[in-house]
Amino acid sequence: MGCEKSTNETPLEIWDSMTVDASAYNSTPAQTSGKPQFTAFGDSLKPGMKYIAVSRDLLRKGLKHNTPVLIEGFEGVYLVKDKMHRKWRNHIDIYMGKDIDAAIEWGRRTVCIDYKLSKEVIHKATKR
Repeated sequence: MGCEKSTNETPLEIWDSMTVDASAYNSTPAQTSGKPQFTAFGDSLKPGMKYIAVSRDLLRKGLKHNTPVLIEGFEGVYLVKDKMHRKWRNHIDIYMGKDIDAAIEWGRRTVCIDYKLSKEVIHKATKR
């Protein structure tokens, strides 16, 4: 236990991790619903933004709208800004603007992601 004082305060940040299947997508009509400049949450898509779409089962696991995510093999923090079709499970789609070649080169991979848990999830976990 050491010299640290115990507190009953809820931690400010807790990150969790999981392994997911990952692919890449572009803001083109062929890869999205009829409006490639908008996400399913209504956010605007512009090339260069670090956004991901998540399968709907991951929404229930804590990867909700605007959740910060670190993706193995990528630099920086990505935000959950889109959700995928209901057919996908345990899957993220990394936004690559209009660079179709980069998305094809990325292909499909299994990656580890780290994501910040919401305050609600942290609160529930620390009250048990």
